Amino acid sequence: MPLRTPLLDRVKIPSDMRNLSGEQLRQLADELRSETIDTVSVTGGHLGSSLGVVELTVAIHAVFDTPRDRLIWDVGHQTYPHKILTGRRDRIRTLRQPGGLSGFTRRSESEYDPFGAAHSSTSISAGLGMAVARDLKKEADPRHVIAVIGDGSMSAGMAYEAMNNAGAMKSRLLVVLNDNDMSIAPPVGAMSAYLSRLISSRSFMSLRDFAARMAKRFPRPLERTARRAEEYARGILTGGTLFEELGFYYVGPIDGHNLDHLLPVLRNIRDSDSTGPVLLHVVTQKGKGYAPAEAAGDKLHATAKFNVVTGEQSKAPPGPPSYTNVFAKGLIAEAEANPKLVAVTAAMPGGTGLEKFAAKFPTRMFDVGIAEQHAVTFAAGMATEGMAPFCAIYSTFLQRGYDQLVHDVVLQSLPVRFAMDRAGLVGADGATHAGAYDLSYLGCLPRMVIMAPSDEAELMHAVATAAAIDDRPSALRYPRGEGLGVALPERGTPWEIGKGRILREGSRVAILALGPRLVDALKAADELAARGFSTTVADARFMKPLDEALVGQLVHHHEVLITLEENASGGFGAAVAHYLAWTGAFDSGLKFRPMALPDRLIDHNTQAAQLIDAGLTANDIVRHALAALGLQALHDLASIPAQ
Repeated sequence: MPLRTPLLDRVKIPSDMRNLSGEQLRQLADELRSETIDTVSVTGGHLGSSLGVVELTVAIHAVFDTPRDRLIWDVGHQTYPHKILTGRRDRIRTLRQPGGLSGFTRRSESEYDPFGAAHSSTSISAGLGMAVARDLKKEADPRHVIAVIGDGSMSAGMAYEAMNNAGAMKSRLLVVLNDNDMSIAPPVGAMSAYLSRLISSRSFMSLRDFAARMAKRFPRPLERTARRAEEYARGILTGGTLFEELGFYYVGPIDGHNLDHLLPVLRNIRDSDSTGPVLLHVVTQKGKGYAPAEAAGDKLHATAKFNVVTGEQSKAPPGPPSYTNVFAKGLIAEAEANPKLVAVTAAMPGGTGLEKFAAKFPTRMFDVGIAEQHAVTFAAGMATEGMAPFCAIYSTFLQRGYDQLVHDVVLQSLPVRFAMDRAGLVGADGATHAGAYDLSYLGCLPRMVIMAPSDEAELMHAVATAAAIDDRPSALRYPRGEGLGVALPERGTPWEIGKGRILREGSRVAILALGPRLVDALKAADELAARGFSTTVADARFMKPLDEALVGQLVHHHEVLITLEENASGGFGAAVAHYLAWTGAFDSGLKFRPMALPDRLIDHNTQAAQLIDAGLTANDIVRHALAALGLQALHDLASIPAQ
């Protein structure tokens, strides 16, 4: 058999593939899959979801005129093949690397990324907005708008809000439902493909429009009956009744890996004269075409660097347990003592450690899907009945449930405990996943208890503290990654609410840290002490209620007070400044320096490099302390000998 001439090298941008035959497009898809596997083996990242949409990516770019036609990917986990085909192949091995390509779509990165994404369920809303803008501009040759959304993202209410609006507005929009939870079985085979081609054809859609126009001449009850009969007939036949009820023309399901099915249906939809939104239901397999991914329980959704032949992932040397695993350990210990303790997560049982909780207490863990708003109010409902719910959600994802947190939890003073994983900077996932705002958006809420443990043993105690709070809501935040390696208790001991601790006493500079940056505060104190500046280090433990006695003690005995947090401004430092202003501390000449994340986005990098970029290292603390004392750090520091 003669060797095939490689095609991927010839495809620099999507227009290069639009004259390729079906056989050539199949070859291109094979090469694209291999390139994706090889890339992620070097960079790490989201492999399984990207492999699941290789053929779909090829088909959409081959049929539609991107970037003029707008292609919006929901979440963005699956966009590595898209990036390779859209002029970024030469940089694809910089994916998620410092200074390299983002792991998600990004408007500033390419004209082929018309909408940035990383949180789920936004694509239909954004696509509808683009479609309506197109209609308002009355373009002579109206562009197409295509939104690709996964079945997991369809569990979020925002997707249905958008579909309901789209169905009512009748703007031309194609939503591709990428369903990788449904098996590619006989219902998605040849008969389904035939029916999909038939009902997406121009003749069928024109006939349907003609029938709809004729039905309008009937008396209104008969018109309604005729329309419902047609919709239900197609919906029952193909499984799309729900989407038809929302005002979409449903096509599918079809095999999302079979270009002989995908290409004609997409062309039919593209060439149709009909108006209104269409939903194309494609069934795919996560990890498709790479045996180790197909065999993995999570389909290698998110992977470290790995061996392409075996699929074995690179493993870091054994180290301390992750904060996520320590949270799970602490929660299990509390659940063993309290049969009313339950856990809730929004499609992240592995990421939050709750899969370990579920293994121990399968009837007391609830995964509600990608539905953070529902998760918060669901937990609130359980709290009203005397249960003790822990709602474990990434800090950045809890933003999606903020209204429910305010109105359904805080206003009713319900004891829902929020465990916010990935608080602070998160590394390769970048700004979209950074938990940079939770202290700011929670700190303004009345009676909220907010904790930030400084190491993994403190996290055990924070979990125990939250479990014991039964008269108001509480939250604890902890970072991504490994702990410091400190010894762990079997079960945490509840803290006194609103009380911090002093770890080191000095006389000139005071550093009040909230959370894991305490380790940098201690290093800075060592450096300052070596230069002759006696330094106190305190661990706040609580942002709210603030330990006012501790703050007052630090102010009374020191010239300089520095607060330290891995959160945007408006958080812990702002709370301390508010207290100091109202107590008149600034009137006595106190030099106060709140250190927080800068007022800009921190791009993807290692967490250590991000902290340097953010100016939150021990060296930065020393520099600010010396400047507050009247010494210009770098110049004057060199003239101060170490003790």
